[in-house]
Amino acid sequence: MKPVKTLLSEQDMPKQWYNIQADLPTPLAPPYHPATMQIVTPEQMNVIFPMSLIEQEMSDKRWWEIPDEVLQILALWRPTPLQRAYNLEKALGTPAKIYFKNESVSPAGSHKPNTSVPQAYYNKKEGIKRIATETGAGQWGSAMSLATNMFGIECTVYMVRVSYDQKPYRKSMINTWGAEIFASPSTQTESGRKILAEDPDSPGSLGLAISEAVEDAAGRADTNYALGSVLNHVCMHQTIIGEEALRQFKAIGEKPDVVIGCIGGGSNFAGIAFPFLREKMAGMDVRVLAIEPASCPTVTKGVYAYDYGDMAHMAPIVMMHTLGHTFMPPSIHAGGLRYHGMAPTVSRVVEDGLVEARAITQLECFESGVLFARTEGIIPAPESTHAIRGAVEEALIAKEEGKEKTILFNLSGHGHFDMSSYDAYFAGKLHNYRYPQELVDEALKHLPKVG
Repeated sequence: MKPVKTLLSEQDMPKQWYNIQADLPTPLAPPYHPATMQIVTPEQMNVIFPMSLIEQEMSDKRWWEIPDEVLQILALWRPTPLQRAYNLEKALGTPAKIYFKNESVSPAGSHKPNTSVPQAYYNKKEGIKRIATETGAGQWGSAMSLATNMFGIECTVYMVRVSYDQKPYRKSMINTWGAEIFASPSTQTESGRKILAEDPDSPGSLGLAISEAVEDAAGRADTNYALGSVLNHVCMHQTIIGEEALRQFKAIGEKPDVVIGCIGGGSNFAGIAFPFLREKMAGMDVRVLAIEPASCPTVTKGVYAYDYGDMAHMAPIVMMHTLGHTFMPPSIHAGGLRYHGMAPTVSRVVEDGLVEARAITQLECFESGVLFARTEGIIPAPESTHAIRGAVEEALIAKEEGKEKTILFNLSGHGHFDMSSYDAYFAGKLHNYRYPQELVDEALKHLPKVG
């Protein structure tokens, strides 16, 4: 029996990020400025982003060197282990092998520091004193506060109100690392005050929290904005996950038949999937599966079109799968998967037929998450239960067909700050919800006319 964990040494950690834009069969459509409705320029983006990140965002250069200062911090927890879920396999009675990349071992408990650390580094290098950002479930806000603390930068986090109320210890974690946090919609910005005037009990949305953070950053010369998903440079920073996994599978002389990740904005999925997609385009026989919540079916029910990245029309307009920027998601417990849009790069590989997308309801996901916790000992974040459910379904298909299969999924984070979600599940208070097509159709009436 092979070891449960496959570890790499710090010396084996990848020293480059992979940019999938270099290999896309169809190039990305250009982003548009929300005010001018013209293709956005680097100078316009420089109002809220450092030029070094803008260069990464717009480049089709295949490999980018990871700065030594970033590697030194990432080495606190990377490389992360590739683990085989023997007990889960046994519980399912499947002939499939199930592996997972364990991103829950980072200080923030998720994959998010893989990009928060370089983003803080590049902003610090260009003289920025403060970062404004948003967070859905709190994982990104935690990761950004960790990174800004390490580089001596101030940080303000706008957290979607429903998650802010559900996960109080995320606030404690963010405060511990020296950042301030506000429930969104807040009274700190014009965007927040406008929504509160319309609906004082608004649960908020990721699109609204983005509006508040962008407004905050655009209003101060010493402040930049940082996004934890969706953007090209964010997805690129996360590819250290998949690059490690490729090396780890090579070390044990195996390869996955299917690679699975959950999708909300696209970052953890891109991290595990993009390096394997590169190999797929070069001839590797591998399926790549993206799992999203049925209550926020951005890829499976949305359209591929130009849309605003936020509710207040302050972020760039990009071509992506979208449910419409006016989308107000239901209060499901996978807060990190409630964004109305999808990363342009993820959307593009879905459109090109390189990735399969599947929507799953939250009760199925929690059922599989609890099974994983009881067999493997790790309590997964609600977001990660979607990837686990996808892996379980693939393993059961292998069992039904009587075929061996090697499955890899990304465990994007642990659920230690999400126990109220598990309490609700055990109490029978969670319900399945499939976002109705008529609400999608209504939201899509408000798409911008560009391109």
